[in-house]
Amino acid sequence: MTATPSSIDLRALLEEQLLQASPDLIRDMLQMFINTLLSAEADVVCGAEYGTRDAARANRRNGYRHRDFDTRAGTIDVAVPKLRAGSYFPEWLLERRKRAERALTSVVATCYLLGVSTRRMDKLVGSLGIENLSKSQVSDMAAELDEQVEAFRNRPLDAGPYTFVAADALVLKVREEGRVVPVHALVATGINNDGHREILGIQVTSAEDGAGWLGFFRDLVARGLSGVKLVTSDAHPGLKAAIAATLPGASWQRCRTHFAANLMSATPKTSWPWVKTLLHSIYDQPEADEVHAQFDRVINALDEKLPKVADYLGQAREEILAFTAFPKSIWRKIWSNNPNERLNKEIRRRTDVVGIFPGRDAIIRLVGAVLAEQHDEWAEGRRYMNLDAIEAAQQVGATETIEEVSAPALEPLAA
Repeated sequence: MTATPSSIDLRALLEEQLLQASPDLIRDMLQMFINTLLSAEADVVCGAEYGTRDAARANRRNGYRHRDFDTRAGTIDVAVPKLRAGSYFPEWLLERRKRAERALTSVVATCYLLGVSTRRMDKLVGSLGIENLSKSQVSDMAAELDEQVEAFRNRPLDAGPYTFVAADALVLKVREEGRVVPVHALVATGINNDGHREILGIQVTSAEDGAGWLGFFRDLVARGLSGVKLVTSDAHPGLKAAIAATLPGASWQRCRTHFAANLMSATPKTSWPWVKTLLHSIYDQPEADEVHAQFDRVINALDEKLPKVADYLGQAREEILAFTAFPKSIWRKIWSNNPNERLNKEIRRRTDVVGIFPGRDAIIRLVGAVLAEQHDEWAEGRRYMNLDAIEAAQQVGATETIEEVSAPALEPLAA
């Protein structure tokens, strides 16, 4: 392959082009100028000009990635230099083709072609530039995405121990056998041994029951999930049983957001602001013994005016205070609302556009692409948790173990 030149003899170039009088003169010159600029920028990244030996060289070129670039002069072939180590991308010229946006486009196009679109979907199709698409084109669009998402979902979980894990489920609508039915997208995140957050997995099940959660966690363990000390989630019985069956010795922390919603439903509407303030005062204590002491004071205060609320809160003591067994420097990381709340909002932002999915594979494609992108951002960002805190947490014994589930009780979950 002929290398793109890193410099231009302007006089010779102009003479040659004018003599040829090509009708594509502007397009050809624009393509040459852009590719030369990209080559020169890649030379700067490498620390030396293309094809030269230099002790200051930090990287080497490794061919080109070709991208079509639409201009007023026509479509030109942009040759983006590839590097042997790392990557180079001209942000000033091209936009990255994000997996999540491509997945959203393919899912919307699929809905449109299958005749399940609404007036809102018709407008979305037009805004996304989807015109005259065939089923084969949509299939080709989705094939690469499905391959990437499948590889992401089935990758080995080899960055353990995953000290802290959070699990949640989102309800989505899908069209099956002529009916619109709800399904559940099960999602789990974890904190690896380097202190970064990871997307551990996603599965779509017909119902958020024990069987679904048990299969989900068994898959995570088979792929390498280990070293879990604490799992944060809502109080779904099937989820708790699945955690106990697949992650023996792990403590369980009831999600603060979900518990507050449950407590609010058991509290008279006029009393909720006061009860909410008391609940927050428990979490705001600086030491573990003070957290438990404040919990006792809140129970005593509620017992006088709202005995049913006091009883409800008292029964959840071990579930909502499991975090106190771990280093206080990471308490907020453990119970700070729902650990996956922002992630869920990002998923909802895309899934709400679709509304009703044409099939479960479309859910996996779109949600999986969103999760894969978030996973990459977390990997490149700052550590979510301090390494010393993770090491200290690994030394903590299981202080809140989920109640043992007998073999007969687990049999229906595996059915």
